Amino acid sequence: MPKNKGVRIQTRKHGWISVSPVEAQPEPPNLLKLKAEITRRWPLTGLLEMLKETDLRVNFTEQFESAATRENLDRNTLQRRLLLCLYGLGTNTGLKRVCAGIDNENYNNLLYVKRHYIHKEHLRNAIAKVVNAVLRSRLETVWGEGTSACASDSKKFGAWDQNLMTEWHQRYGGRGVMIYWHVEKKSVCIYSQLKTCSSSEVASMLEGLLRHNTEMKVERNYVDTHGQSEIAFAFCHLLGFNLMPRLKRIGAQRLYFPEVGT
Repeated sequence: MPKNKGVRIQTRKHGWISVSPVEAQPEPPNLLKLKAEITRRWPLTGLLEMLKETDLRVNFTEQFESAATRENLDRNTLQRRLLLCLYGLGTNTGLKRVCAGIDNENYNNLLYVKRHYIHKEHLRNAIAKVVNAVLRSRLETVWGEGTSACASDSKKFGAWDQNLMTEWHQRYGGRGVMIYWHVEKKSVCIYSQLKTCSSSEVASMLEGLLRHNTEMKVERNYVDTHGQSEIAFAFCHLLGFNLMPRLKRIGAQRLYFPEVGT
């Protein structure tokens, strides 16, 4: 730390640690041309169209299977209804509004597919298939070498009191639930989970590192103050992960050198 020009130890507040901001990189000269060409080729592309194109390339809807021994729906019909259900649920539009302007589809058809085909494990497998396809498609000449770092954090969403996981959030206020995400360095979410407002973020952090079923090899995980603890450091060390927290009020904490001479 004494040799790091970007970190200064100030005298105020008994040793305040000041970190210099990183200088912004210059904008690539061809970035505006690239944006203009993408807009010209695919103007106003809808989210449902992108979802359909992804399935045509990756075929992630094959991960959604019924527990029944027989399936009465042909594959094309099932694929269309699965995409409509995923779009309605993912955007919070709802199944009724999604099928309102579509011929030959109604709410009961989509509700049947949702209840019989869309489950948590199916969603995880489908997400993993899309993530793996994204990781494989990246050209090293454009994206650089594959990353081994990810960041994890949670976000509060409002929820009804009837939800068994709904709790009052002491910091943000209001009732709701938390969604905890693991996102790799280039903005691809490799794992997400539902948690209560009062449950430990450390446990959610470890679960994502261990249970994401993607091809990404995670070596470093960045968290905020709530995602770290002494137990978290210990388990991450034993499991072969480097925990990289952003510590709040680090100036008020006692820091130790890992060994003599560092």
